[in-house]
Amino acid sequence: MATIRVVGAAIVQNGKVLCAKRGAGKALAGAWEFPGGKIEPHETPQQALEREIQEELLCQVAIGQQVNTASYTYDFGTVELTVFICHLLSGEPRRTEHEEFRWVLPEDMPKLQWAPADHDAVTAIAAMHFEH
Repeated sequence: MATIRVVGAAIVQNGKVLCAKRGAGKALAGAWEFPGGKIEPHETPQQALEREIQEELLCQVAIGQQVNTASYTYDFGTVELTVFICHLLSGEPRRTEHEEFRWVLPEDMPKLQWAPADHDAVTAIAAMHFEH
């Protein structure tokens, strides 16, 4: 089975993290995730994340520290997800493919039903403290 390399953005604003709910008709519909997407062969993870956030959320982010990289094997392949802490540079996140957005305090993030590949990053971020 193929390994799908993807990146996710934990966008932090006012001490909260942007959580995105996958839309209907997609794999893992209804699960929460960090916005992002596939890394193209010619891209670094950071370049892929900048492009994906511009395409998916119609805003720009500054990419900060890497939280982690985790793999999870689904029935369609293995997803290798690398999550970065990000901050908004310009624009406000807009929904183009997600069903819902929520700004959530880090310690409340584990209460949402996350996609399995995102669990390790959620656990790590839930223990972090961000300035309000």
